[in-house]
Amino acid sequence: METNQELSIRLRAIGRIHTPYVDSAPYQPTDDERDEFWITLEPHYGEGLRELERFTYIYVLFYPHRVSGEAPLIVSPPWAGGRRQVGVFASRSPLRPNPIGLSVVRLKRIEGVTLYTSPLDAYDGTPVLDLKPYIAGLDDKSDANVGWVEGSEDAAHLAVHKRGIPHGGELT
Repeated sequence: METNQELSIRLRAIGRIHTPYVDSAPYQPTDDERDEFWITLEPHYGEGLRELERFTYIYVLFYPHRVSGEAPLIVSPPWAGGRRQVGVFASRSPLRPNPIGLSVVRLKRIEGVTLYTSPLDAYDGTPVLDLKPYIAGLDDKSDANVGWVEGSEDAAHLAVHKRGIPHGGELT
């Protein structure tokens, strides 16, 4: 049996994300973006898209290849204005022990192996690891809360994100 020290996991990209973000990317893009966002899969994965267009939203799992460095266990979320420190697992920091990105996006249409979506918080060329359908009633949890943000000054900033209001906040 392998220990965590010995365990090696190999993943391969199934495609690439295409965004206008070359030098910086927002932490949480808003739906009012005018640019096009799409995912192009490797051609041999095309058959795996069958019936996906019947879903309104999809999960996109990706490898944030332009984020590098040692993942700290304590982080200060940038949108919290440096006023709070939390554990990396209580944050949405892109710098993580295993750099895996996750976005829920609206699936606008599929043409061949190209999926057109709502904005993604990823750099242009980001490798895609997997796609999964977002299923209403199964994936939305009515009793979810906002964790450490509850009752803090950061709650107002979170409200801006939830309403999709454009504002600052870039990955650099």
